[in-house]
Amino acid sequence: MEKRIISTFRQLYYECKEGGKTIYEVAQEREADLNDISVAEVRKIVKKSLDAMKEAIKNGLKSQELSRSGLCGNDCVKLLKRFGSNKALFGTTFEKITTYALATSEENARMGKIVACPTAGSCAIVPSVLISVSEDCNINEEEQLNALITAGEIGRIISNKVALAGAVAGCQAECGVASAMAAGALTQMRGGSMKQILNAVALAMKNLLGLTCDPVCGLVEIPCVKRNPFLAVHAVTASELALADIQSKIPLDEVIDTLEQTGKLMSPTLKESSEAGLAKTKTAILLEKNILK
Repeated sequence: MEKRIISTFRQLYYECKEGGKTIYEVAQEREADLNDISVAEVRKIVKKSLDAMKEAIKNGLKSQELSRSGLCGNDCVKLLKRFGSNKALFGTTFEKITTYALATSEENARMGKIVACPTAGSCAIVPSVLISVSEDCNINEEEQLNALITAGEIGRIISNKVALAGAVAGCQAECGVASAMAAGALTQMRGGSMKQILNAVALAMKNLLGLTCDPVCGLVEIPCVKRNPFLAVHAVTASELALADIQSKIPLDEVIDTLEQTGKLMSPTLKESSEAGLAKTKTAILLEKNILK
């Protein structure tokens, strides 16, 4: 029997409800069918991504190498040094999330191996949240894979409506979507219900609508690198609210419709063109001149 096409979160909800399945079960079965492979093989592919995420964190934590531009690359070590002598107000998991996010994002800036999740510029948000929480809450690898598959399905459905690219809809479609993916995946990993997972996605996404993409010097470094730890923490906030059964009054599919609309209304100068915003501040112009020397 041909499987139904799932292009909205409403369709996903009823597919899961009617089949008594979770998001990751529906997603991995569909991927298996589409690629004519087993579910076990799908999970092996996802494990490669999970392993690569962990490796990027490991490499990023021990490196102080600057990016080619010299604009970033040594902030993670500064944060590690601070947390070594001054504990974060929000505890060790917060420390891990922020340092892991910086480590991964800086690794991307220095051209190291990362997993675009969903893009290179937003590569640190999902892994920093899932891996930090997994370590501190003793969550096994199978549950981590379930969460990562859930994140992927969330990103896939959003991409049916909006291209996940700053050039199309601003950073709301990159770091914003990554934060929403992380929020849903984290809620899954912590035992949230289907409704709680979708509420976490909606809460994260609707509070990042309008986020511009205005990279300084046209590079995925300023403000991109530091934006990753900020929005990783944002994802955790959304998950905590959802797990308390705090609901988004606007349904998730309508939030995604708004994401698309906002992207269309956004000025092209704020969509990865580096023609406005932070990219055209006085300091940014000076940095660009120095880099081009």
